[in-house]
Amino acid sequence: MSALDRCDSIVAAVTEAAERETALQIVGGDTKSFYGRQPEGALLSVGEHRGLTHYDPTELVVSARAGTQLSELCTALANERQMLPFEPPGFGDQATVGGTVACGFSGPARPYRGSLRDYVLGVSVVNGRGEHLQFGGRVIKNVAGYDASRLMAGAMGTLGVILDVSFKVLPIPEAECTLSFESGEREALRRMNEAAALPLPITGSCYYDGILKLRLSGSAVGVSAATANLGGVVDSLNNRLWEELAEHQHPYYGSPLPLWRLSVPAAAGPLDLPGDSLIEWGGCQRWLCSELPAEHIREAVRAAGGHATLFRGGDRSGQTFQPHDPVLHRLHLRLKQAFDPHRILNPGRLYPEL
Repeated sequence: MSALDRCDSIVAAVTEAAERETALQIVGGDTKSFYGRQPEGALLSVGEHRGLTHYDPTELVVSARAGTQLSELCTALANERQMLPFEPPGFGDQATVGGTVACGFSGPARPYRGSLRDYVLGVSVVNGRGEHLQFGGRVIKNVAGYDASRLMAGAMGTLGVILDVSFKVLPIPEAECTLSFESGEREALRRMNEAAALPLPITGSCYYDGILKLRLSGSAVGVSAATANLGGVVDSLNNRLWEELAEHQHPYYGSPLPLWRLSVPAAAGPLDLPGDSLIEWGGCQRWLCSELPAEHIREAVRAAGGHATLFRGGDRSGQTFQPHDPVLHRLHLRLKQAFDPHRILNPGRLYPEL
């Protein structure tokens, strides 16, 4: 079956579901089924709609169909010494481009280079009416109007079935180095905040088990100068560490307890929550393995100015994401109504009402 035929079959399946008001569960590589609320509906696979559709390294732009394996895209970029700057985790070899965008995941470089959403230039989707829509384009400077393409990042497929995506890419850094520092949690948070305020090529930070690690990436001269400025001990296994953190292959993630992702301001101090924790993103992202009640965790994080997500494990029949305030919730409902009025696309995966 040609790519055009696969695209047409997906559009036809959504159109039929819209007419019958039948729920669809969108599946790509199925490596992130643990995330969000329990899915429901008939399976709609986009995994066979794959392949790179446009890539000219001189333009720093790549386009791929949604079913393209993330590893295939990253390999094609690496062959030209380029990369997806937001370092998306796949959580499995079968991870796809569409699923990566739908979940909106970014890796260790997110606070320093930007998020997945920042690098999406355009998407084509099928909305809940069965309409094939195109948003954005394949150029870095796009002033065509409201940037609806970025709405798909993190929407968990509730607004549309992603068919194609265009990303901005960047060159792979010339040099990279990871520094280690022995530290307490409060001191590590202070050091991460101070380092982030300096003109240093920091692209990753992590604190766990009394050790703070900072990654530097850039020109060889710049990395060498920053290393001399910061001090610390050079970690010879630096590349593997950041991949383990992104893919949750680090020993910390082996706990059988529910895993919470806590998003707080970088300047927030240690959180008074019992359980094993790991800190990333300059203090903005904090992982917590804990069986504490969701209300207890969310109240503590809310008091610190942030929000909490049940990332993996635990009870997925309730609210896995932080409940919205009434105004924001109304905006989400209006977007859902505009894109998917019959509520057939991944219903309830993000929030019960969506």
